[in-house]
Amino acid sequence: MFYGVSGGPDSMCMLHILNILANKTCHLSPTPMATLVVAHVNHMIREEASDDEKYVRDYCKKYNIDFYSKSIDVKKCANNKKIGVEEAGRVARYEFFNEILDKTNSNKIAIAHNKNDNVETMILNAIRGSGISGLKGIEPKRDKYIRPLIECDRSEIEEYCKQKKLNPRIDKTNFENEYSRNKIRNVAIPYIKKEFNPNIINTLNRLSELVSEEDKYIENQVKLVYKDILIEQNENQIVLDLKKFNTKEKVIKSRLVLYTITRLFGTTKGIEKIHIEDIVKLCNNNIGNKYLTPNKNIKILVKNHKIYFLNQK
Repeated sequence: MFYGVSGGPDSMCMLHILNILANKTCHLSPTPMATLVVAHVNHMIREEASDDEKYVRDYCKKYNIDFYSKSIDVKKCANNKKIGVEEAGRVARYEFFNEILDKTNSNKIAIAHNKNDNVETMILNAIRGSGISGLKGIEPKRDKYIRPLIECDRSEIEEYCKQKKLNPRIDKTNFENEYSRNKIRNVAIPYIKKEFNPNIINTLNRLSELVSEEDKYIENQVKLVYKDILIEQNENQIVLDLKKFNTKEKVIKSRLVLYTITRLFGTTKGIEKIHIEDIVKLCNNNIGNKYLTPNKNIKILVKNHKIYFLNQK
């Protein structure tokens, strides 16, 4: 198992706790809970970034933890890919994490997101017009990623760091309101706390849990419907029964489109709401030999009372 560690309060709290647990397990059993590996990305944005890297490196050296780091010019990446700096940083981190995952033969990646991060994500997703899936916020566990601190409040984490004298690094850019997440953290949430609900962090985290439960239920129903209307599935195509598809509610149809594309490609990246609506409309019209190409990799064809999801790669 390895951990993405920036050197800030969240990641240092997580590393400190899990290192203690791993060492305790080593004393109790010949088979340790996990072999700890730390991955650190220097985004090359702040002058103090090199000091952050040294801080994490020295901590790992002190406790004999394997340490990997990489310097990435995130602003340059953002310009090249024509995306925001925040998104470029996220992409760079996760690409590096996956690289180290393979290199160290690890099975899990621990990320130090907390309750407050979850609320910030929910609000950002709502502002962007997200559906139910966006209101789930940050999932505690998804595939190889785990988030041990997701039920901890940021104030609890900071208090833990203080008690254990960890002296984590503080990213001063977190207090600047240049980026959307910082505006949510520093402006929107304090205003909501003051004017509407002082317990907004816990309130929205409860909402996140409820939405996750309902989303899981809908997803299970979609899987059952998928099995019922599936005609053929292989690496090149998935074929569904058009007549049965058209008898379903709109929300199920939309989810079926996403689920089918995920089954075929492993991801729905590049598929937007407008694409889903167009595909559902194509199926509703039930006109043979009509097709859509949401992107260069996929073709959706309606023919002979069937829906063909074709892999164009």
